Amino acid sequence: MKDNRREFLKKAAIGTAAASVGGVLPGFNAKSYANIIGANDRVTTAFMGVNARGRALATNFSLQKNCEVLYISDVDTRATDKCIDVVTKNQGKKPKSAPDFRKALEDKNLDALVVAAPDHWHAPAAIIASQAGKHVYLEKPCSHNPNEGELLMKAVERYNNVIQMGNQRRSWPNVVKAIKEVHDGAIGKAYMARTWYANNRASIGVGKKTAVPSWLDYELWQGPAPRREFQDNLIHYNWHWFWHWGTGEALNNGTHFVDLARWGLNVDYPTKVTSVGGRYRYQDDWETPDTQVIGLEFGDKGTITWEGRSCNGRSTDGSSVGVVFYGEKGSLQINGGNEYKIYDLKNKLVKEVKNDTKFVEGDVMNPSQALDAYHIQNFFSAIKNGEKLNSDIVSGHQSTLLVQLGNIAQRTGSTLDIDPSNGHILNNSEAMKYWSREYESGWEPKV
Repeated sequence: MKDNRREFLKKAAIGTAAASVGGVLPGFNAKSYANIIGANDRVTTAFMGVNARGRALATNFSLQKNCEVLYISDVDTRATDKCIDVVTKNQGKKPKSAPDFRKALEDKNLDALVVAAPDHWHAPAAIIASQAGKHVYLEKPCSHNPNEGELLMKAVERYNNVIQMGNQRRSWPNVVKAIKEVHDGAIGKAYMARTWYANNRASIGVGKKTAVPSWLDYELWQGPAPRREFQDNLIHYNWHWFWHWGTGEALNNGTHFVDLARWGLNVDYPTKVTSVGGRYRYQDDWETPDTQVIGLEFGDKGTITWEGRSCNGRSTDGSSVGVVFYGEKGSLQINGGNEYKIYDLKNKLVKEVKNDTKFVEGDVMNPSQALDAYHIQNFFSAIKNGEKLNSDIVSGHQSTLLVQLGNIAQRTGSTLDIDPSNGHILNNSEAMKYWSREYESGWEPKV
């Protein structure tokens, strides 16, 4: 039955003229786009992790006319209830609560799992879903460590499913145009990309070991991670800053713009990686850097830098987030929104492409709802008719790996020499300790 449904979705008749970003007319909004696809050929979805970003995703998916949300899965009963209320209002049908997402995967009518749980869950959950015959929309970063990214690539090969990483700017129309401008030589040969992120995050304090709250299934929240005692400054957002579960600002926000930089420069794996930085602003439990500069070299093809400032929100080139490409004839800048600017070598603005749909800086839940619908529809089209993904898991892993390597360089205090054919670290046994991680017994991801 599962195979029949997948074949049906691939063969279903849909409006292919609007099935790609290139086919969307100027001023054609995401809601109208969704209506054209058709309401009788829905992709059925389950959501894992809906406290913040996951609830925003569930909201967006449930607004798409060719989608039905069947299940909401979260270890926090409060988050589950809120998300079910929102989804029910949007789609006119109440999804079921499945606290353990693996229960939802047993449903033969389910097509896809959307993973927005903490980073340590991303790859293991995607692999479990793949083994269950489901497609996966996987929030960035696609993995907690490099080995998991390679497992994800193997999973797609073995289970022949669709896995799209949630680096949504790959589908934003004017960002796509901007990258094409770089590729077409608008600034000559591009050889450097500088990316950044700035915020004013507060201290997370020093946590206390306390009893697990009644609304939380902490055992399932930990999942693949080796067990640690619960503390009161961890859940829900602060896990980002603990190496045991999170990956720091580099992967939390850096992944998006390092991905654009890699895409624009048309490079895959680096040859050399460096990182400087540390936790400087506060004395608390925060482990990952609050200030970090990652350097990525790609032989004679060019270089990428990422600057992260979690605790000083001073903007760079007029924006708190962005990427600038530098080339022989000028530069091209993409900030947080669906827009870009081109400058000549004398710093004169020679072209500006604007869009009314804005990226809401500081909104951790839903900074770009209307634009992200393009990425969602690309995911649906890949499931239904085999359309090429804007961010397949190979590309997702390559971009995620860049900032993972930056974190490894940071943690070891070393310059990493990299094999440009596969991204593997060369001749550094200390660094290779971070290539994978230890797992709770019985939770090891396998393909």
